[in-house]
Amino acid sequence: MSTGLEPRRQVGVDVETTEEELEELIGDRALTRDDHKNAPGFVIRPDEVQDVLFDLRDEAGFDHLSCLTAQEYADRYESIYHLKKYADPTQEVSIVVPTTSDEPTSQSAEPVFRTADWHEREAFDLVGIDYEGHPDPRRILLPETWQGHPLSLDYNQTKPQVVSLTEHANPIQPDQKGAESDTMFLNIGPHHPATHGVLHIKTVLDGETVADVEPDVGYLHRCEEQMCQSGTYRHQIMPYPDRWDYVSAGLLNEWAYARVAEDLADLEVPEYAQVIRTMGAELCRIASHMLALATFALDVYGDFTAIFQYGMRDREIVQDILEDLTGQRLMFNYFRLGGVAWDLPEPREEFFEKIRDLLDELPAKVAEYDDLLTGNEIFQVRCVDTGILEPEVAKQYGCTGPVARGSGIDYDLRRDDPYGYYENLEWDVVTEDGCDNYSRVLVRMQEVEQSAKIIEQCVDLLEDWPEDDREIQSNVPRTLKPEADTETYRAVEGAKGELGIYIRADGTDKPGRFKIRSPCFHNLSALPEMSEGEYIPDLIASLGSLDIVLGEVDR
Repeated sequence: MSTGLEPRRQVGVDVETTEEELEELIGDRALTRDDHKNAPGFVIRPDEVQDVLFDLRDEAGFDHLSCLTAQEYADRYESIYHLKKYADPTQEVSIVVPTTSDEPTSQSAEPVFRTADWHEREAFDLVGIDYEGHPDPRRILLPETWQGHPLSLDYNQTKPQVVSLTEHANPIQPDQKGAESDTMFLNIGPHHPATHGVLHIKTVLDGETVADVEPDVGYLHRCEEQMCQSGTYRHQIMPYPDRWDYVSAGLLNEWAYARVAEDLADLEVPEYAQVIRTMGAELCRIASHMLALATFALDVYGDFTAIFQYGMRDREIVQDILEDLTGQRLMFNYFRLGGVAWDLPEPREEFFEKIRDLLDELPAKVAEYDDLLTGNEIFQVRCVDTGILEPEVAKQYGCTGPVARGSGIDYDLRRDDPYGYYENLEWDVVTEDGCDNYSRVLVRMQEVEQSAKIIEQCVDLLEDWPEDDREIQSNVPRTLKPEADTETYRAVEGAKGELGIYIRADGTDKPGRFKIRSPCFHNLSALPEMSEGEYIPDLIASLGSLDIVLGEVDR
């Protein structure tokens, strides 16, 4: 069976693929069409998943399995593979795989895209679809002994469960007594300061070398998708996204929901509100990257007194500005469908002065971080040529954001699939070719400077905006009821990568299906590729370089 890492051919990767060419490529394997608002859709048989996906990847260049959505209907189960191109994410296609209700079994896509491993485990765990040929068909978010599937139609939410936890065994036990090796099983987490939350890493050491790594997630699973499916589009869903990446990316998370819901309901956003959104989002990006730098330095350099506290100091300045704008420090709830909740704080001159003070001081502070951290030879020894993630491997795992750009992948939705006010501003996408832990740090620090450029241009625009034309929200109906079976997947460039949401409308004022595509979930799944064959300190550095937040991983 193919590993999926190397394409069989490379045809049409950078060439636009028309809908007619897709129809010809898939041919009679398409049972029918099921177009989504964002992409053409093709319904295929569950035993032809790999053939169709291989052809789409190798013949048409759809090398990015962005998301997998599983759902149950009254008469069937369904898996939707949301495919994009890293070279052009505006080119999308949806592959819909229905199965019968009495035998929900579909062919695994893991041989084509490695990221399907975790996706299909989650689909089995929460919905109940089996994937034939999957290399590791276990639950991923819930304990193995859990009964039922929480997003299935017949799940009894009121039935209490007693979950027994089995003792964790050495996954390569037969090798433990080998004549030439001495392996040891080591638990890292889930309550370890370097795991950045409740993450459990099952690690096997062969001497001092990492022989096997398995990230064990789910300790912070809160049924966010199900809660969003229980809320109304207009008022009740928007507060939830703040709680996914709960440490710094609130407005970025809110924009992910705003973009997909506005696309679903055909809502316009005033230009003035788009500028405010763009400015707020980039402030959140700076806050997120400052936290990433501070905690990463603590992980690999052990410096709490200088670098960590400097990073937190500068992050707090950004948080003060966001608090002025939104009224909150973390859970902002500032975006609204069609715009934002309210205009900039008064007096506007003082608010703009705070932002300009931040921007004026930022270059010297970034230079200071370079002196303290990136130019430090101990830090370089810990990070240069460790945690290697080659570009093709990163694509296989669906990596995005600074993790992908640190491997030289020139992919940023702000530029490649424009939204907000980004396409009207001057800024650059930052990439580094080192593919290591050091490159990922450099990308984040340079992105702070690019975010500052974006914010400065937004402030210039907002200062001169005519008072009579400051429209913060379009006319949005009090109750939104998109037409039944309308489906769309939309994403934004979060601080940690592509944050996407799929929604299927069922004709009511609540989503029929709400699926969250977490960039941290994808990036974390690549940790074994980065760590095996290295040392435990390198594993800790690699994990820190991913900048994960478990609230977003588990949802």
